[in-house]
Amino acid sequence: MIERAWEQRIDPITVRISTAVRITGLSRSRIYELIQSGDLETVKVGRATLVQFQSLKSLVSGQLATE
Repeated sequence: MIERAWEQRIDPITVRISTAVRITGLSRSRIYELIQSGDLETVKVGRATLVQFQSLKSLVSGQLATE
C-alpha cells in the first residue's frame, strides 16, 4: 500500500488533562502529580492547562524502558 504524505498520522502538539487521562489510563490526580514533579510539561492558555503530547509519549516510553 502506498502512503501519501497527506494521509500520514499527525500527533497533536498538546492535549487537555482529560485527554491525557484517557490516553494514558492514569488517574487525573496522578497526571497532576506528574505535572507538579516536572515529569510532564504543560502550557497554560488562558485558564486551560494543556499537556505537551511529546512529554506524554516520553513519559510512557521511559516507563517501558525501565521495566
